[in-house]
Amino acid sequence: MAETGLTVNIQATALSAMLETAGTPRNLVAYRGALTPQQFDVPGAEIAALAYGTAIHDLGWLRRVEVRGADRFRWLSGMVTNTVNDLLPNSGAWNLVLNAQGRIQGDLTVWRDGEEQSPQRRMPDHDAAKKSDPMLGTPFAGESGLELEIEAGQLEKLMTHLNQFIIMDDVELVPLGEESVCGAGAETAIGVTGAQTAEVLERLGLPFFAHTMKSGRFEWNGLDLTVERGYGARAQHFIFWVPCAGLAKFWSCIRTAGATPVGCASLEAFRVAEGIPAYGIDIAERDLPQETAQLRALNFNKGCYLGQEIVERIRSRGSVHRHLRHLELDGPVPAPGTELKLADGSPAGALTSAAELPLEKGRRVFALAMVRAEAEAKEETLHYSAAEGEGTARIQASPSVL
Repeated sequence: MAETGLTVNIQATALSAMLETAGTPRNLVAYRGALTPQQFDVPGAEIAALAYGTAIHDLGWLRRVEVRGADRFRWLSGMVTNTVNDLLPNSGAWNLVLNAQGRIQGDLTVWRDGEEQSPQRRMPDHDAAKKSDPMLGTPFAGESGLELEIEAGQLEKLMTHLNQFIIMDDVELVPLGEESVCGAGAETAIGVTGAQTAEVLERLGLPFFAHTMKSGRFEWNGLDLTVERGYGARAQHFIFWVPCAGLAKFWSCIRTAGATPVGCASLEAFRVAEGIPAYGIDIAERDLPQETAQLRALNFNKGCYLGQEIVERIRSRGSVHRHLRHLELDGPVPAPGTELKLADGSPAGALTSAAELPLEKGRRVFALAMVRAEAEAKEETLHYSAAEGEGTARIQASPSVL
């Protein structure tokens, strides 16, 4: 099971503890810096829920860090690769964190909260006519908060990295608490993923965002929830931050509405099938941003940030010598690090992760790999060897239909 190995203290998630208390414990494995259920049902049923239906699953390895202080927008914009200042209220952006040499130190998501209305706009509803008066200024005070969403396996490393660059800035990074079922006010993250997610959420009166990277805070059945729609290439991905005290209620309601519980083994396989890289698995500290081919994490118009000089130099020269690519394989599932070759035996790259999806129409095998630019330019079928035999691979220009 994929584990970054970037943290020492690996703890069970709140969901794992809840299942134990309820008398339905599951086999736990280390994943993204936490202990989480590996499997709930047979792999075919879990993959089907992710690909065609709706799955509910643990995201308890996610951590939230509030960025406080008057300089928070300016400072954070100088520390990450994507936009911060131009984020709209209740929206987010995936970011890479670089060092001065442009090498990737980790990844995180920046979320901007909704803004409070300015004092001129805080008036009773019967004064709606006054609210429309343009002379009263803009509707928002601009005091929205900023939060970072970081995997537990990267938290310690990224906090150390970021804190060393807070020098004369009015900025403070405040972790929003270690996950704990018994802790007052503690929260945990639960994922709802799949092609039919909208239908499940609608049955329960839960919010559905039509676009990715949107968020909001809502009250539902007495629970204060933060809802986020993350990025997905094949399915709708929702993240619910749920009070631990209400976790059992939330989990039960989502299941009753039609979602299938899914463990991290299937979640990991589906990640590979979507072609979404994971830091510490597909993206390494030695990598440069353009080598990952993840342009959704880069903004070239935002101004200066740590490592930007290297990113801009690569952009001006127009190339790197390798790229992270999404592949579909015909053959056995190879181990990470398996070498890819061209038909003539010359090296073409190396696989970073691979997974088999047991689908109704037959098995499919997907992978992520660092592919050499000269090999990719030849547009040839790639070859590999696994313990079970030989196989071939082709780069996917876009996600194929499952």
